[in-house]
Amino acid sequence: MTLYFEDLTPGRVFKAGPVSVDATEVHDFALRYDPQPFHLDAAAGEASVFGGLVASGWQTAAYSMRMLAASELNTIANGLVGLQIDKMMWHQPVKPGDILTAEFDVMGRKHSRSKPGFGVVQLAWRTFNQRGDLVMSLENAIWVATRDSAAAA
Repeated sequence: MTLYFEDLTPGRVFKAGPVSVDATEVHDFALRYDPQPFHLDAAAGEASVFGGLVASGWQTAAYSMRMLAASELNTIANGLVGLQIDKMMWHQPVKPGDILTAEFDVMGRKHSRSKPGFGVVQLAWRTFNQRGDLVMSLENAIWVATRDSAAAA
């Protein structure tokens, strides 16, 4: 089913996952994008404030995006078009072996004044590990077509 602005009502929650965190992926992501010792080497991770190898927070965000793209939200008529991210926080470290799930809550929405046929939807993302611990959260705005725009096309 294709989702439009009208379908994304405040309070609606979309769930996604799971995604497993693999040690090789943690290392490879860090080597390419965030080459800090506690992301690259188990011994360095043990000696760090994390007490073990941990995924980059940016990798946690990427896992969360992967889950968003695999969720029902990926059926938005005009695609997942992001406008901004706010209040991004990493609450707990993510470690190899963790299994992540995510929830995407519709917080609010408003019609565009400048582009009839579209609106802005505010989402709250929450990513959890297998123990239910919150590992990452953020808020973002997405650009969503209205049903009227589809009928006019």
